[in-house]
Amino acid sequence: MFSSINIFRIVALLEGVSYILLLFIATPIKYLAHDPQYVELLGMPHGLLFVAYVAMAFMFKKEFAWNTKQFLIVLVASVIPFGTFYIDKMYLKNLKTK
Repeated sequence: MFSSINIFRIVALLEGVSYILLLFIATPIKYLAHDPQYVELLGMPHGLLFVAYVAMAFMFKKEFAWNTKQFLIVLVASVIPFGTFYIDKMYLKNLKTK
């Protein structure tokens, strides 16, 4: 059975992967090959995963007892390439739900 922390970890992983694909594969293809289909294909799933990540961060802030600095790091990581992977390793991997 998936716990809430495992679901958050999965969303963080998928959000990070979709962001990397969007930034480093789809966007260069869009501008270098003049083919926007990959940005169109990846844009909506990434947007939904981003919103889910941020919403879950707000939901779990109290449960995981993140102070303001930790919470801001979790949020800012969602807009930095590879940031959600760092969050998973440093904040989510060893957490237990209450």
